[in-house]
Amino acid sequence: MAVPLLSHADTAVGNAIEAAVRTKHRRRLNRLGWGRALDPPADGLWAAGDPPPREGCELEVLVDGAQALPAVAEAMRHARDFVHITGWHLAPHFELVRGEPPVVAGELLAELAERIDVRVLVWAGAPVPAFHPTRSEVRDTVRTLTRSTRIRAEVDPREHPFHCHHEKTICIDGELAFVNGIDLTDDAGDRFDSSDHPARRRLGWHDVGTRLRGPAVADVHDHFASRWHAVTGERLDRPPAPGRAGASTVQVVRTVAEDMYDEVPRGDFRILESYQRALRGAQRLVYLENQFLWSPEIVAVLADKLRRPPRDDFRLVVLLPAKANNGQDDTRGQLSVLAAADDHAGRFLAATIRSRSGERADPLYVHAKVGIVDDRWLTVGSANLNAHSLLNDTEMNVVTDDAALARATRVRLWAEHLELDSAEIAEADPAAVVDERWRPIAAEQLERRERGAPPTHRLVALPGVSKRSRRLLGPLEGLTDDG
Repeated sequence: MAVPLLSHADTAVGNAIEAAVRTKHRRRLNRLGWGRALDPPADGLWAAGDPPPREGCELEVLVDGAQALPAVAEAMRHARDFVHITGWHLAPHFELVRGEPPVVAGELLAELAERIDVRVLVWAGAPVPAFHPTRSEVRDTVRTLTRSTRIRAEVDPREHPFHCHHEKTICIDGELAFVNGIDLTDDAGDRFDSSDHPARRRLGWHDVGTRLRGPAVADVHDHFASRWHAVTGERLDRPPAPGRAGASTVQVVRTVAEDMYDEVPRGDFRILESYQRALRGAQRLVYLENQFLWSPEIVAVLADKLRRPPRDDFRLVVLLPAKANNGQDDTRGQLSVLAAADDHAGRFLAATIRSRSGERADPLYVHAKVGIVDDRWLTVGSANLNAHSLLNDTEMNVVTDDAALARATRVRLWAEHLELDSAEIAEADPAAVVDERWRPIAAEQLERRERGAPPTHRLVALPGVSKRSRRLLGPLEGLTDDG
């Protein structure tokens, strides 16, 4: 009897702390004039304000490092005027192309800097050495990157306590941009991994980025130019506006905390607004890939959908890492909220993936930041579903209402994770795929893992209900460091 009582007490206290966190976030956003980020009007999928959605764009989704990183290298090789990079961290020795010879990020940038402008802006690192990369580690990295080269590399220390500059963008000649979840580093894991994710006796890495052409590229450039000016005092010329390049409408959205840059004194929270708009309007399907699921505001919307599903065939599928590198208590506590809201109705599934070669399996880290709603709304970028990314860190995502691209992205990702041919996914109803493929495979593999049997599939379910302590520890962590 003592354990259930403790569990109920723990949950009650956790819920109370979480309510305090949500109230804190709401007061902050209202004070800044950003109340619409939490409560947007029901006037469409696009975030209000600037930059607006841009018609005439070409947006390509690049899945996993083996596709995305060589594409980055190829685009940089053909740069004519400049390459501008932002990142959480950049390792000069990181290989963008594997093979003989490899293409090493630092070498390529040094070669480019001999003929064009190369600017790199990275987070200055953690001021407290308990976290990595530290300030001194970043200084050493920047010295290595720029030594005997013409590369301009700067560190940006304008983070709020416990937070960082997390966006990952590359803008080339004002005509092409990569808006990514993928860092150009092997810190904490090797980003260069293929979509078949073989067991390699090391941590694998699942990630997603985008390649963008057309008018929205100017918005990526303008954001870089704004941050570069804030850090260096140098104003960059705005390149000619890119012309039409495709049929997609794309909106560039970002997170910038208040009081960080003079040009954005009240901050920018349009990634949160974009998610709120799309999730509130969801009718049939929400599919999320993310490193974290901490945000109580996002989970509240999802839980409401599960309690009052808009349709009988509504499904919510969340793909997360088996063990996030931090915040695991937050994520597992939020999963318990969603599991309780679903109440065994079978509309919600939380799963993870692992590297696999036959019966050999290795950990595979889910680092992607993808949101797909009803096969009509898609976002990809650097933002995690936590208050760090939605309220505090600098982040950038792209959003599109290109239904064909949203559906194609879902089909590709589901085929990868379910180890199926894309045609099998494309021809089936999404709810049927969840019920007949995702759920039984994930459950079977979890059962095999729990009894020590070798895996027969990459997919495996995550437990839906957290351990007792996690329902309290997660909200406590959010109260202390999520701002």
